[in-house]
Amino acid sequence: MSDLIPPRDFEALRASLVARSGRLSRRLAQVAQFFLNHPEEVAVSTLVRLADLAAVPPATITRFAKELGFQGFSDLQLVFRERLLGPRLPYAERLSGVGDSDLDQPGAVFGRFVQAAVQSLMRIEEALDRAELAACVEVLAASDVVHVAAARGAFGLGAYTVYGFGSIGRRAQLIDNLGAMRGMQVAAMGPGDTLLAMTFDDYTPETVEVVKLAVARGNRVLAITDNALSPVAGLATHVMYVNEARLGHFRSQVPAMVVAQAMIVGLGRRLGAVETAHIRQNENSVASTRALAKDGRGRTR
Repeated sequence: MSDLIPPRDFEALRASLVARSGRLSRRLAQVAQFFLNHPEEVAVSTLVRLADLAAVPPATITRFAKELGFQGFSDLQLVFRERLLGPRLPYAERLSGVGDSDLDQPGAVFGRFVQAAVQSLMRIEEALDRAELAACVEVLAASDVVHVAAARGAFGLGAYTVYGFGSIGRRAQLIDNLGAMRGMQVAAMGPGDTLLAMTFDDYTPETVEVVKLAVARGNRVLAITDNALSPVAGLATHVMYVNEARLGHFRSQVPAMVVAQAMIVGLGRRLGAVETAHIRQNENSVASTRALAKDGRGRTR
C-alpha cells in the first residue's frame, strides 16, 4: 500500500472511502462507517479506545489506515484532528469531562443529551451543503406528492415531516407499512411523485428496500442519512448528510429535525413565491384583456 497517495483532508478521505465502498472487506467497511459517523471521537481517542467502540481488533484499524495509503493509524488520525481545528476545538475541550457525569441521575442524562444535541448542531451548521438543500427544495416543489419513508428510530422524524408538508399545502404520505402493505404503498406512487427517505446507521432494511423499489419505478428519491457510505446515498438524486451524536444506543434527533424543518419552511416559501407569481401572471393577463377590450378613446366596446 506504500505506493498509494493518502488523502490529506477529510473531504478527500470521504471521497476515497466512497470510491472503495464496494471493495472493502466487511471489517474494513465497519471501520469506515464508524470513522465517518464519529469523526470527533476518532480525532481525540486512542487506537485501543476506537477499536473497542467500533467493535473490531486494533489491528483492523491499522490495516484500514494502510488500505488508504497511510503508514499507520497516527497518520490517519491527523486528518481527523485537522478537521477538528477551528470552531470545533474549544467545544470539544468543553465536552472532555462530560463522560465522567453520573448517568444514574436523570439530570445528568438530560445534560448529556443537551450536550450531544448542541455538538451535533454546531457540526451540521458548518458542514451542511446549502446548495444540496436548495436542490432538495426544488425537487419537492416540482413534486405532485411527497412520500416519506422512515422507520424505527427515524419514524418520529418522518411523521413530523409529513405533518409539516401538509401544513404548507404540499400533499404528503407516510409509507408506514400498515397492514404489511409497504409494497402497495410504493406502487401507489405516481410518476410525478418523490420519495423522501430517512435512515441512519444501522439503516432500517425496510427503508432501504422502499428506496430500491422507488428507484426501480423511476421516481425521484431524496435522502436524509448520516454519511456517503449509507446504502441509500448512492441511490438518491440528492442527499442531506446529518451526523448525529449518540448517548449509548439513543441518537439525538435534533439536527435531523432541523434539516427537515428547513426543508419544510424552505418549500413553503418556495410554493408561496410560485403562488404569488401565478397571481401576478393572472392579474397581468386580466389587465391585458381589459386593455384589448377598450377602443382607442379608452371606452369599453
